[in-house]
Amino acid sequence: MTATEHPAPSRLRSWMLEGLSDMGKGQGVAGPHATPEPPHRGQAWYRVMCLTGVDYFSTLGYQPGIAALAAGLLSPVATVVLVVVTLAGALPVYRRVAEESPHGEGSIAMLERLLTFWKGKLFVLTLLGFAATDFLITITLSAADASTHLVENPHLTDALQGRRMLITLLLVALLGAVFLKGFLEAIGVAVALVATYLVLNAVVVAAGFWHVVTAGHVVTDWSHALTAEHGNVFAMVGVSLLVFPKLALGLSGFETGVAVMPHVKGDPGDTEDHPAGRIRDTKKLLTTAALIMSVFLIVTSFLTTVLIPEKEFESGGQANGRALAYLAHEYLGNTFGTVYDVSTIAILWFAGASAMAGLLNLMPRYLPRYGMAPHWARAVRPMVLVFTLIAFLVTWVFDADVDAQGGAYATGVLVLMSSAAIAVTIAARRAGQRGWTVAFGVVSAVLLYVTVVNVIERPDGVKIGACFIAGIIAVSLLSRLARAFELRVTDVTLDPLADRFVRDMASRKMRFIANEPDRRDRRDRAEYRDKVEQIREDNDLPAHEDFVFAEVTVTDPSEFEGRLVVRGEVLHGRYRVLVLESSSIPNALAALLLHVRDTTGCTPHIYFEWTEGSPFTNFLRFFLFGQGEVAPVTREVLREAEPDPARRPRVHTG
Repeated sequence: MTATEHPAPSRLRSWMLEGLSDMGKGQGVAGPHATPEPPHRGQAWYRVMCLTGVDYFSTLGYQPGIAALAAGLLSPVATVVLVVVTLAGALPVYRRVAEESPHGEGSIAMLERLLTFWKGKLFVLTLLGFAATDFLITITLSAADASTHLVENPHLTDALQGRRMLITLLLVALLGAVFLKGFLEAIGVAVALVATYLVLNAVVVAAGFWHVVTAGHVVTDWSHALTAEHGNVFAMVGVSLLVFPKLALGLSGFETGVAVMPHVKGDPGDTEDHPAGRIRDTKKLLTTAALIMSVFLIVTSFLTTVLIPEKEFESGGQANGRALAYLAHEYLGNTFGTVYDVSTIAILWFAGASAMAGLLNLMPRYLPRYGMAPHWARAVRPMVLVFTLIAFLVTWVFDADVDAQGGAYATGVLVLMSSAAIAVTIAARRAGQRGWTVAFGVVSAVLLYVTVVNVIERPDGVKIGACFIAGIIAVSLLSRLARAFELRVTDVTLDPLADRFVRDMASRKMRFIANEPDRRDRRDRAEYRDKVEQIREDNDLPAHEDFVFAEVTVTDPSEFEGRLVVRGEVLHGRYRVLVLESSSIPNALAALLLHVRDTTGCTPHIYFEWTEGSPFTNFLRFFLFGQGEVAPVTREVLREAEPDPARRPRVHTG
């Protein structure tokens, strides 16, 4: 299909649309107007780990305080439960997700394959709504927490008091600017921030343990108080399990770890169909990040519990939301404490980078392919602007309040993790792996329990997620409606017999008859003969004119675009038929006509019958089921695809 000439794009437009889909690969050219993806070399797995790690590791800024508020003296025990769920549950699940879905789509792609038709699309849009909740709230919550650390620093409190909203919006804007500049810059910044932050946390941990050793009574005081409050180990574990849902934010990071998977370099011999090296290195990424985080979670929850007075964790206390920063100032002095604050602020700000990378990889893989986003949604920079503006709106709605966004964040994380666990359970069952099926089933049950408890305790998270879901579905359907008359065929392939039919007709008038394919195998010679006679009579054509039938079978009408394969058949020893399979009859016929025109240089004609019924009802049938009033829709698709009437294939209706 020859592209229509367009004016040269402006420099700004070229820059904005540069490198369509360079945040992810594997889908190929998505449509007749799409730009091929540029080569993507990838990065070493430990560098990509830092990109997802700015989200995962940055939770150290507030996770020990959350654990202390939720579990009190039991904070270390409850954190051990969290680590067990992380290493024995979430980690195996996402290692399997990386194996089953190596192009970054995650568990959403695995579940998508289980459902077809519109119910599958709506299910995916729902999960994308929760993913958007997770990733966008990560951006806004982390920026808000960074601004809180900045405002509460002793040296800056007076100067910045009351400016938290402005600072949060500025941090979100700076994050967007980094991604507008380029993805490699984002990875470079992430590596520097993660390395610095982990080293500073190691220093704080070492100082904390030194104080515990030199003042040994703090451990005995804690253990005596713990025993007096809970009695025995079984009671402690039971209470820890009950408070575990409140610690669920410590599980964040796995979904983004899979979402940024396309950026892992892998082996030189990797292909998009079999990226064995990428899968192996992504498993290293996930395992290393989980182990590092687990060690830090356990030691920091212990130190903050035994060294910080309980009242300081409460709202207004000096350790509220910044427990490790409190220890840094307390035991290493205000100079080191300020350096630690700067590092914490920086990594919390940039925690949104992994979320932004996840959004840029995830959304363009689904919405444009469903016809539920414009073509430019495959380009990185326009989507960065869109997500940044949405982050501005979310920040304004929640007044840059960290606590107000916590429920939505936890809900998004837990829903995605539960869906991942269910997806790998189904995958293991289909593979006949009984042991893994049982193990993943147990993990699914645990995560579903945590999700339900979290939703009951913090229903605001579901409400916010529902807003994102409703927004995505509404925008998606409107976009699908606006793009309904696009060509929607990526390329056309004719088998040898079909190609022979076309070449034979090229020597005279090329006339096609659009024919209903229903029960085609049961039609007799008379039905095809009567159809030809009717077309000749309706259009006043001479008897010697020859025709080829074109019959389209609708496959999955919820699919938006794809390849068109045309097979040639001869029925009843006389009638030549081109057999097509597509998600939409009019779009498939229009693509066939344009392909025939471009390959032969002749203008094809196609003949239809009018369809009875309400025009509105027929349009809905076309929109939802790919059928309806075919003739006018085919003509409209051709008109949009070929603006020049002189080169447009001819549509006749009788």
